[in-house]
Amino acid sequence: MRRIYFDHSATTPVDRQVADEMYRFLTGDNFGNPSSQHYFGSSVKEAVKEAREKVARSIGADPSEIVFTSGGTESDNMAIHGAAYSNQKKGNHIITCAVEHHAVLNTVKALGKQGFETTILPVDAYGMVHVEDVERAITDKTILITIMHANNEVGTIMPIAEIGKLTRERKIIFHVDAVQSFGKIPVNVDELGADLLSISAHKVYGPKGVGALYIRKGTRWRQSLFHGGAQERLRRAGTENIPGIIGLGKAAELAVENMEEESSRLTRLRDKIIEGIKGRIPHVRLTGHPVLRLPNHASFCFEYIEGESMLLYLDMEGVASSSGSACTSGSLEPSHVLLAMGIPPELAHGNLRVTLGKDNTEEDADYFLEKLVPIVEKLRDISPYGETG
Repeated sequence: MRRIYFDHSATTPVDRQVADEMYRFLTGDNFGNPSSQHYFGSSVKEAVKEAREKVARSIGADPSEIVFTSGGTESDNMAIHGAAYSNQKKGNHIITCAVEHHAVLNTVKALGKQGFETTILPVDAYGMVHVEDVERAITDKTILITIMHANNEVGTIMPIAEIGKLTRERKIIFHVDAVQSFGKIPVNVDELGADLLSISAHKVYGPKGVGALYIRKGTRWRQSLFHGGAQERLRRAGTENIPGIIGLGKAAELAVENMEEESSRLTRLRDKIIEGIKGRIPHVRLTGHPVLRLPNHASFCFEYIEGESMLLYLDMEGVASSSGSACTSGSLEPSHVLLAMGIPPELAHGNLRVTLGKDNTEEDADYFLEKLVPIVEKLRDISPYGETG
C-alpha cells in the first residue's frame, strides 16, 4: 500500500545526513563525556561546541546564548520558570495568549497557582493575537510576555517582531516558542526582539529528545530546573545528550541552507491542497490565517463529521494526518485553539490538519485529494450531526 506522511507538525523523519552525523557519536571512540579532561572527553567537547555554533548561526545568536535541552517542552518550562522566579523582585505579572502550546499555557497556569498574576489574551478568528491587546494588558508588574511564533494547530504566524519592539520599549522579558516556525520560516532573535526562544530538533528532521533554549546575554534568568553539575554554564545540569546535540546542530544547519527553496515549494503544494479541498468539498472551513501561515500547514474544519473518523479512513488508505496537536491526541475535548478562535465545539470536532514535508510530492497531494473526497461523502451519509443540504 502507498504510504504518505502528512503530519510533519507532530514530528519529522530523521534526515539521512543527520543520522550519519549522529552515528559517528554512537560508535568508535566518540563516546566520551565532554566534562572529562582526556582525549575521549575533549574530542566530544569540540563536537558539541561546533553543534552549538550551528544552532546559534541558524537564529542569529551567539553560541554562548544557546542551552541544550531535552526538547521544546523543557525549553518552554525553563524559559518561563527561569524568567518568572528570577524577576520576582520587579513584579509578578505574566502575559500569554489562549492558543499557546500546552507546554507554555500549562506552565503559566501553574505559576498562577504559585502567587503570580497571569493574563491569557484572546485571539481573533484567525488565531492571531493583537499587539494592541498585548499593550493594554501590560502593567507596572509585568515581567514576562510569552507568545508563540507560529501556531502548531492552525499554522498562523503571530506578529512577533511588533510585540518584541513593544517589550524592548517597556523593558519586559520576551519569550518566543519557535518550535513550529524554526526551520520553516526565518527565525532571527534580534529581528523578533526575543530574549528567550525555544526550538526542538524533531520538528526539523532531527532526533527526538533534544532541543535548545536561547537566552539573550544580559537577560535576568538564573533558575535552573535541575540541580547537579556545572554543564551548560550552570544553566542545565546533567551529562549532555551528545548524539542528540550533534543531530540538532546538523538539522539546524540543513534547515537554514534549504529554507528559501523548500518554503516556496511547500507553499505551492499547500495551496494546491487548500484549493483542492475548497473546490471539491462543500461545508468546509479553512482555519488559521489565509496568508500569514506556515508554508507547509493547512488546517480545516469539516461540517457534519468527526475528525477522528476522517483520520482512521485516511490511514486505511495510507495517508497519515492529524486532528489538532499530537500532544492532545486521544482527548475527547475539542481543541482549545479552535475554541479560542470562536469555532463552535461541534465544528471543532471536525478538524483535520495537513502538514507537509520535504519528501511530499504533487502526486501525494493528488492521491490525498482523490481519497479524501469520497471519505467525507461517506462519513456525511452516516453522520449523526445533521444534514449537509
